[in-house]
Amino acid sequence: MEIFLDTANVNDVILYKDFIDGVTTNPSLIAKSGRSDYGALIGEICQLVSGSVSVEVTSRERNDVLAEARYLAKIHNNVCVKLPCTWDGLRACRELSAEGISTNLTLCFSASQALLAAKCGATYVSPFLGRLEDCGHDGLTLLEEITGIFEIQGYETRVLAASIRNRKQVIQAALLGVGAVTLPPSILKQCFDHPLTTQGLEIFERDWKSML
Repeated sequence: MEIFLDTANVNDVILYKDFIDGVTTNPSLIAKSGRSDYGALIGEICQLVSGSVSVEVTSRERNDVLAEARYLAKIHNNVCVKLPCTWDGLRACRELSAEGISTNLTLCFSASQALLAAKCGATYVSPFLGRLEDCGHDGLTLLEEITGIFEIQGYETRVLAASIRNRKQVIQAALLGVGAVTLPPSILKQCFDHPLTTQGLEIFERDWKSML
């Protein structure tokens, strides 16, 4: 399973680059980065990782989406253009995929949206697990539906679980056969830590010192 870091902070990418396959960003994360040199920021992040870096369009109408997507794709070979799971986003996805541009269909909240994304040749589709569960819906069921459909139909589009709220959801996604997850730095850090590991190290250190 691919692990992507959900950030636009270069320092976060540097810290975790040995453990991630790529990066996902969005307009909100870019704004929080405090960087105004948008293209240069994306270029820096792309240089730090070997995998894809998802960069989202801000346009909504098809022609504008296409123009912006083509501009973003020229920043670096690692750029994967994020498009919304909308009528215009899906139409743009079909055209961009035919041009060989990697795409990530984001803000996916239904299996039907994911199915259409796959039919349009999307590289990734990103169901928003946590946001669905915040609204009282079962995000894991959605992941199971999408992975099942893709396996049965033989689609090559990879499921990229987004809006992950805790490390348990990472494991649940992996058990469902999800191909990728994107995690904010705080959740990725949780995956390294366990209180019993810390406690065990403290006990070992205490016992070792008692022998000196």
